[in-house]
Amino acid sequence: MPPIEKLEQTLGVSFLNKDTLRQALVHRSYLNEHPDFALGHNERLEFLGDAVVELVVTEHLYHNYENPEGDLTNWRASLVNADMMSGICESLGVDDYLYLSRGESKDAKSKARRYILANAFEAIIGAIYLDRGLEEAKQFILRTVVSKLPSILEDRSYVDPKSRFQEAAQEKTGITPSYRVLSEEGPDHAKIFQVGIYLDKEQVAVGTGTSKQEAQVAAAAAGVKKKGW
Repeated sequence: MPPIEKLEQTLGVSFLNKDTLRQALVHRSYLNEHPDFALGHNERLEFLGDAVVELVVTEHLYHNYENPEGDLTNWRASLVNADMMSGICESLGVDDYLYLSRGESKDAKSKARRYILANAFEAIIGAIYLDRGLEEAKQFILRTVVSKLPSILEDRSYVDPKSRFQEAAQEKTGITPSYRVLSEEGPDHAKIFQVGIYLDKEQVAVGTGTSKQEAQVAAAAAGVKKKGW
């Protein structure tokens, strides 16, 4: 594992207590294999960081945009969701510093790893808040999270994919899209659904997910991309 000082440089934050940052990187699974590890897991820091990032993003939107509450809520949701958090965390190279069990370490591309990264990012924000205060945490969030807002507004990714595909389909073709379950695999507690999105009889795209709703969203997102909408 690279030295923690290298991560501090990447984050642009110098911690007074380096262990506060280290704890933000400890997943619960690591402690199952290393019960004598000096630090606890990062879930309490994640809880704190979640509140801090929501406050900073909400304050920024309130002071800088006159849009109605519904717009601001959608924009905020696009900035603080798990996909955005995990993507930012990955771009910062945090993956190299995570304390994970051997099983979790091998599972780099799974959906579970996405949530681990998202949670670690929120825990890092919590750690910055605890160690350096609200203003330092705010500047970090503005640099890493709020800076994504212009591209979200430009490509309208704050509109959920199903609504986006339906609006575009009705505008461009006059057809309301439909969804069909193509397959279900796995036991009841861990099913994987494959869903197709259709314009009349044309299958536009296919999506998969752990629920029908998730698979529909994935199919709609793929359909938007395929159609260039």
